[in-house]
Amino acid sequence: MDHLKKLVLQNGRLNSEKIYKSESLYQGMNGKFVERFYLSETESYIFKPLTNNGQLGKEVWVYEQVLPALPDIYPKLLGYSVAEELDENWMIFEDLGSLHHGFQEDIILEVIRLMAGWHAIPVDGIVGLPLTGLKPKIEEIILELTGKKQAVLEKISPLLDGVDFSKKLVLSHGDLHIGNVAMVGEKVMVLDWEHTHLNTPYWDLYHLLDLSHPIYPRRVTSQFRECALKTYCEHAGLEADPFLKEYYLFSALFSIWMLMLIQSDLGSGQKKWQREQLEVQRGETVATLRDCMRALLG
Repeated sequence: MDHLKKLVLQNGRLNSEKIYKSESLYQGMNGKFVERFYLSETESYIFKPLTNNGQLGKEVWVYEQVLPALPDIYPKLLGYSVAEELDENWMIFEDLGSLHHGFQEDIILEVIRLMAGWHAIPVDGIVGLPLTGLKPKIEEIILELTGKKQAVLEKISPLLDGVDFSKKLVLSHGDLHIGNVAMVGEKVMVLDWEHTHLNTPYWDLYHLLDLSHPIYPRRVTSQFRECALKTYCEHAGLEADPFLKEYYLFSALFSIWMLMLIQSDLGSGQKKWQREQLEVQRGETVATLRDCMRALLG
């Protein structure tokens, strides 16, 4: 695919003189846009510049060191540049076409089964696997929450005795919200693996099932959450009852922390998300917290 590399200028931008047309798909954290570009009416690719300056070289590393051990559930990387200059970092992927990111229970269960597979990959042989992702680890979240005068925290604190969320660490996708899951034909695809790191299995499960997102609203019922967690246990060879109990505790703690972030966003006047989106996100997170507390306390 050397011909694709020739389509990118030295400044890390597509050469408009050599492509048929392009369209922006989404904007990254650093303001740069991921684009679909065409070489003809029928030949298209995805161009992704470095969208988060803190992730320099990480996605290419994941493609080379981690993803070959997984089934073919991710878009193919066709060309890339990794350089010290931020603007000179980019990737070109195959175009999977128009993607649908709705929350469908059958798709979520398939991702759960796939997740049990990548969580089973031995991590000792992966040299350079990051230890942290986008958000603080659950232990840091617990420390941040400690001492806050909230009734729900007072109920949770006694349940933390003897709990070590990091007693088992697995290969974590790191950012498995519903926007990074899509159906392509009859196949489930998992996207954007650049935040892969070492973490507890509850991390991926929470992001997939219970992490609220301003762009992708959904409501998970208690029944489906339990079904999904039992499906994971079945495929991971784990005893369900203790695993579910720890997951509910993890989810409750993470949801409290998320509510603090959402409330901060609502009060800050930030422009990234609309107020209505944040209010829906807050409502979903409150519902998750109530469900998990009910499961924990009976």
